Amino acid sequence: MKASSNSALRPRLGGHILVDQLIAQGVKHVFCVPGESYLAVLDGLHGAAIQVTVCRQEGGAAMMADAHGKLTGEPGICMVTRGPGASNALAGVHIASQDSTPMILFVGQIERGMREREAFQEMDYRAVFGTQAKWVTEIDQVERIPEIISRAFHVATSGRPGPVVIALPEDMLVEYAEVADAPRYGVVESSPTTAQLDALAQQLAQAGKPIAILGGTRWDQAAVDQFAEFATRYKLPVAVQFRRQMLCSVEHPCFVGDVGLGSNPELMQYIQDADLVLLVGGRMSEIASQSYTLFDIPVPAQTLVHVYPDAGELNRVYRADLAINVSPAAFTQALAALQPAQPAAWSAELERMRASYLAWTDPQKISHPGALQMGQVMSYLRSALPDDAIMCNGAGNYATWLHRFHQFKRFGTQLAPTSGSMGYGLPAAVGAKRIDPSKTVICFAGDGCFMMHGQEFATAVQYQLPIIVILIDNGMYGTIRMHQERHYPARLSATSLQNPDFAAYAQAFGGYGERVETTGQFAPAFERAMASRKPAILHCLIDPETISPSTTLAKIRQQAQAAQA
Repeated sequence: MKASSNSALRPRLGGHILVDQLIAQGVKHVFCVPGESYLAVLDGLHGAAIQVTVCRQEGGAAMMADAHGKLTGEPGICMVTRGPGASNALAGVHIASQDSTPMILFVGQIERGMREREAFQEMDYRAVFGTQAKWVTEIDQVERIPEIISRAFHVATSGRPGPVVIALPEDMLVEYAEVADAPRYGVVESSPTTAQLDALAQQLAQAGKPIAILGGTRWDQAAVDQFAEFATRYKLPVAVQFRRQMLCSVEHPCFVGDVGLGSNPELMQYIQDADLVLLVGGRMSEIASQSYTLFDIPVPAQTLVHVYPDAGELNRVYRADLAINVSPAAFTQALAALQPAQPAAWSAELERMRASYLAWTDPQKISHPGALQMGQVMSYLRSALPDDAIMCNGAGNYATWLHRFHQFKRFGTQLAPTSGSMGYGLPAAVGAKRIDPSKTVICFAGDGCFMMHGQEFATAVQYQLPIIVILIDNGMYGTIRMHQERHYPARLSATSLQNPDFAAYAQAFGGYGERVETTGQFAPAFERAMASRKPAILHCLIDPETISPSTTLAKIRQQAQAAQA
């Protein structure tokens, strides 16, 4: 019989039992907005060996927890109050769901005896979160806290990772129980079979134009390194999915670019013409698949090898010639057994695509309207930032500058929502810096994106987290304006913004702020922001015509009007 983790059981308050379970599962950080519905848990956190980050809005707290899950592979922990608090947190839960991020959201709940009377802030959490979380439950008995929290960690990290939501009835948390702590969870792994590896080796031997596409989660540094070694042996072209750029270093001679928004057209054509696609870890969802046009559905024209940790995803959209139900970490470890039988027949194609990638991502070749040239800004950041700097962003056309021109060289350096959620960059940056204060953390944000969760700048100041926000201000919801001009040229509606002085905004909170209007002002301003050792905002004003690195609003409007004529 297994020994209990408690040498001598003692009565404990429900809220304290919950905190003890988090400690038993290895939790070091909790992100929260406090609420009276879970005061007993807050009391349990008093003096506990868990770092608590108090946030300004529940959506920001949930996004910080998601950032934790992305960086560590362990569930990020978020705590919010019932009703409005839970509603606000849903934005972060949706990100964790679409991004396959392990996360556990604890939500306060009304007393058990008040259910179904529409009590104060009552919600049916199973109904509200049921389509967005892997598991939604409510702890009705204080004695079951260890069991349910243990299960939550397993569910959040197994198969395709994702969010778990646990409701905490207020009266349950103040009951006492004598119960043992659950043992620490471990992620369940399997391995590819010898037959599957042999089949992959045979398909590579027969290929003339292959490509690997990496995506998803359940990667770590070792897995990234092991796949890089495999690609080197086979001289295999490697691309990464939308906002998964940290899965292959841009310096790797086999890296040929990212498959997302505004991707290199030559890369898209290469994938369509490929005869073998090795898809590892990713789902090839709408953005990466270019609105489901890269591969035929249900049977792709290319030979498809799909490696994914959840059997429910394999063959759901694309019928694979070879489906391997394992995590990227387990798969890449097994790849060491594969060795090419002959030199790669596609070496010339690799060299061509590598050269195309380098040309496509050269910021020096980009010029656009306005005194602040973003190509030059990105070129400066390439030289100024350390290789392990963590780059964070939300959603908007401004992010194209980061995705296309920043050189991601290491695992654990990118925090961006594949779900396309605005407002993510700032909370993610706060969460990343809170987790590892030694890292340089940069937040890219548009003016519209920043204001979604701009209040979390106060959290950065409170915890003295010297992040730098590069705030690109064009006075509009740029992505929507771009589509608006494309479909309804010259008919502006609901996309213009009147913004504050964001440098003054930073200073008002106690941070560092500076306004940047020209290219020459950027580098000195960035260096002053770094030297300040404060949370900083560089308010960068960009010409509204500069809607993307490839075009302007005027060109889009002219093309749309010509098409309608």
